[in-house]
Amino acid sequence: MSKTRAYTLAVFSRLSRWLLAPLAALVTVPAFAQVEPALPSAEDVPIAILVDVSSGQVLHSRNADRRFVPASITKVMTLFHAFELINEGVLDERQVFTIEPETWREWSGKGSTMWIGADDQVNLATLLIGIANVSANDASVMLAEGQAGSIEDWAAAMNVRARALGMTNSWFGTPNGWPDEGRTFTTANDLVTLAEALIARHPRKYARYFGKPGFEYGGIAQFNRDPLIGRVQGADGIKTGYTNEAGFGYLGTASRNGQRLVLVVAGADRTSVRDRSARAYVEWGFSAFDRERLFAEGEAVGEARVQSGEARSVPLITDRHVFVNVPKGRGADLRLSIRYDGPVRAPFEAGEQIATLLIEVPGMESARVPLLASQSVGEAGFFNRIMNGIAGLFS
Repeated sequence: MSKTRAYTLAVFSRLSRWLLAPLAALVTVPAFAQVEPALPSAEDVPIAILVDVSSGQVLHSRNADRRFVPASITKVMTLFHAFELINEGVLDERQVFTIEPETWREWSGKGSTMWIGADDQVNLATLLIGIANVSANDASVMLAEGQAGSIEDWAAAMNVRARALGMTNSWFGTPNGWPDEGRTFTTANDLVTLAEALIARHPRKYARYFGKPGFEYGGIAQFNRDPLIGRVQGADGIKTGYTNEAGFGYLGTASRNGQRLVLVVAGADRTSVRDRSARAYVEWGFSAFDRERLFAEGEAVGEARVQSGEARSVPLITDRHVFVNVPKGRGADLRLSIRYDGPVRAPFEAGEQIATLLIEVPGMESARVPLLASQSVGEAGFFNRIMNGIAGLFS
């Protein structure tokens, strides 16, 4: 019968400067109260999360699972869905769309717009830039209707994508986030999941379409309202949102020296509060922690026991450099453990995720890093199954 196993790592020699107690003392560690003097108040920003996606650590969280109306941040899911369709060969960036007459009449000049003309033919690349950088409502609807045939069918496909990503607390009723009596909702945690997928799965498209200081179409120049771009080092997107119903929100990211932070703030009552808070969070995230690399990409972290396989164990590796953040001035105990349902039943392929590295720093949420099988393990033959069973009796 399979059961979850947790193994404390014994590979600590190069982490000695982080460890203030022997390994046995790491089973329980004293927590400390995290002081956040530089962070915005809950009154200013009732919903917030800041995540170092390169380490998997949550640096700060406030009501991250509370549902809220994302407003124009909805367009990030529209863009992600479009990127996926391009990869699947369903859409082409050179593809030309024509706006329907009734769509033009409804959306020309309605909210944020790129001012598409009634007879304009616009290629997909231009639509994507307009959506990403000036929050074009008209371009979002034009894309949705042009590809899926209707807003409803496009939104249904967005929700399929969201579920596949694990965004279980989100629902999208429109391609652009226009008020729909609260049917569209999300959470800060779900938006972080979306941002991670957007950047990890589509790095070239993300770099091409997001983070422009402005955008010009039809002789009308507009600037990007992103509160970080041009003001915070390493900032490269993603999307603001506002309606009377939702207040002011923002999903953003910045990268410095290989470290990428993703931020969500929501529920601010003024543009200035949202923008100031977003900048404060990101600067705090880059400055308030000491960061150390624990493992290199592809480095063996430990091993997992194997059941009914050609081998009795398999080394576990990472698909990324693994870092840890520890609050500055607080040399902290650090606990690493490997978790998996095991023994892992063979067969499985090299590169398949079969375990998780759990990183625990006192006073912070635990970080989880996927661990992959370093090699394929086939199913054991009859003789090997007998020998493995006998060996298991003595292990």
